[in-house]
Amino acid sequence: MNPKIKTINGPVVVAKDASSLKIREMVSVGSLKLIGEVISVEGDFATIEVYEDTSGLKAGEEVISTGRPLSVRLGPGLLKNMFDGIERPLEKIQDKNGAFIPSGIGFENLDEDKDWEVEIKVAVGDKLHVGDIYATIMETKTIEHRLMSTFDGTVKEVKPSGTYKIEDTVVILDTNDGEKELKLYQYWPVRNPRPVKKVRPLELLLNTGQRVLDVFFPVAKGGTVAIPGGFGTGKTMLQHQFAQYADADIIIYIGCGERGNEMTQVLEEFPELIDPNTGYGLMERTILIANTSNMPVAAREASIYTGITIAEYFRDMGYHVALMADSTSRWAEALREISGRLEEIPAEEGYPAYLGSRLSQFYERAGYFTNLNGSEGSVTLIGAVSPSGGDFSEPVTENTRRSVNVFLGLDRKLAYSRHYPAINWMTSYSNYLDTMRAYYQENTGIDIISIRNELMNVLLQEDEVRSILMLVGQDALSDSQKNTLDVAELIRVGFLQQNAYNDTDKYVPLEKQIKMLEVIKNYYNYSKDAIKKGIQYKNLYNPDLINDITQMKYTIKNDDLDKFVDLNNKIESHFVNLKGGINA
Repeated sequence: MNPKIKTINGPVVVAKDASSLKIREMVSVGSLKLIGEVISVEGDFATIEVYEDTSGLKAGEEVISTGRPLSVRLGPGLLKNMFDGIERPLEKIQDKNGAFIPSGIGFENLDEDKDWEVEIKVAVGDKLHVGDIYATIMETKTIEHRLMSTFDGTVKEVKPSGTYKIEDTVVILDTNDGEKELKLYQYWPVRNPRPVKKVRPLELLLNTGQRVLDVFFPVAKGGTVAIPGGFGTGKTMLQHQFAQYADADIIIYIGCGERGNEMTQVLEEFPELIDPNTGYGLMERTILIANTSNMPVAAREASIYTGITIAEYFRDMGYHVALMADSTSRWAEALREISGRLEEIPAEEGYPAYLGSRLSQFYERAGYFTNLNGSEGSVTLIGAVSPSGGDFSEPVTENTRRSVNVFLGLDRKLAYSRHYPAINWMTSYSNYLDTMRAYYQENTGIDIISIRNELMNVLLQEDEVRSILMLVGQDALSDSQKNTLDVAELIRVGFLQQNAYNDTDKYVPLEKQIKMLEVIKNYYNYSKDAIKKGIQYKNLYNPDLINDITQMKYTIKNDDLDKFVDLNNKIESHFVNLKGGINA
């Protein structure tokens, strides 16, 4: 006898006669065949989290077991597509059902009618292990989809290379458990991390072309990033910059509980963005997962697990994946709502006591790995956080801070003064600085971290000087303090501030970033030395020179770096020509 619905409380359904159900098992609920997941079994009763609108469900209707945990189907057709939180294709649903998702449409995901050009990579008699590649498909113009075995065994039968649909069997394996068919897809439980052979140290920079990130707060490939900020501070825009310019092979963008108009903006902008690395559209290597604030709350809770599972799947192929979750605050709110309906004892601000551990479990799935098939791949997790009122002490931000290595605190004052990215250098940090020192040294031959730390110290001094300035006014400042304000402005405006709408400044290669950094350090050393030797501030200050340095991000093109020699010569000439001559 199948279990039957006893009570319905929003997305939470309790079934009776349910002792046969297992924890985390996926079930079909009621005559509408809604998708649900068993989250607890107590005696003869089971509590089920339903991922669709439960309107229309009735007590007494049957719950049918599927025999497997909540899983996603992984195969060709993921890229260039948009899914909801449980991997149902929204564009296909819209074509069939209109603008709103009806209940009970089942677990559609990948297109079963599309033909794929498959190149078989194995022959009869070959030994296959879990993770080994048995076929490849050129899924888009830039990404090769690599089909990986889910069993150990010997190839018994194999189809020739050609055109197949995803349900077609292309390889039959002889295993210890009998014959196993390999099709063009596999299933994987979303809450279980995919296995790896080895965890590797994080030693490579995720190059973004954004100066404040690549130099001041570097992100490692396989690293974890939090972007907290209040409304209007540019969280979504910064994630778009990551998506377009980060040197990742695959981009996965999760709109988790965001407003519909924000996801609409993503859908309109992403297809028009050009990948600077390939020249093709950004969507050629992008997957969108949209679970807006008006969609079922339980599916929102599942959306980040769907996204990270897809990310791990492409990582296992040997790709570097960057996943953006916007925002984990909305995900935590879904967790809080479901927890409330389950009548669990609330912790701080009503969030469940396990909020911190759930966030940690999510971010721990990032990393740089040697995969089971011997390839190397990484998953970089970038989560936006939307604290109410911009309060970074609230539970989601605080628990996220404990789980990540890069914290990019966005500042409303900076955003309103049009300083973008609005990353507050006083509250932000990166734990990858020491790791990246070796990377910079090897790839540039320069100790960038030492220069970065010296200029960061200028910004810290500026904060102290501005406190004094508020009390005594500019005229009472020493020459050294006035110079500190000038150099700090060069760092802030000339380096940290970046214009996403300027063709030269929207993406800056690391080589140019270093040249800019050296120009500012050069000016700082000369000016500091001049003041030590008795040159008065009013004599060394040159507004034209300051302007040239500030505007170098626009005036010197990314492919014309020889002009930095002229700018450095101009700085040297200015200070050498001062009374008495100054040599840094």
